[in-house]
Amino acid sequence: MDKVNLLEKFAKITEFWSPRLAGEMNDDYVKLVKLKGEFEWHSHAEQEEMFWVVRGTLTIALRDRDVVLGENEFFIIPRGVEHKPVAPEECWAVLFEPKTTLRRGKAEDADEAIPWV
Repeated sequence: MDKVNLLEKFAKITEFWSPRLAGEMNDDYVKLVKLKGEFEWHSHAEQEEMFWVVRGTLTIALRDRDVVLGENEFFIIPRGVEHKPVAPEECWAVLFEPKTTLRRGKAEDADEAIPWV
């Protein structure tokens, strides 16, 4: 594994809401994703996930509150907590999550391969 330059890697990502693998650590993936607009409400019954904002602003809508993340801030979503990521403008985020995490918490996502960036 070589060092990872986030600016170089994010420059290769052209689609929103399409995570790309940037690394592996133990049983976790490190993913890079560009976000803009709203994702759907979902939860991960058995896994936690972490959103770390590198550029822009991201709101993690929870059923009881909103968590607004600016650059260089992160938030860990506890397992089983329903959430909806919202990015009014382009946002770059690093995701840390177990390799078993389904993208929308749905079984039909189990075979969805995530490409490397």
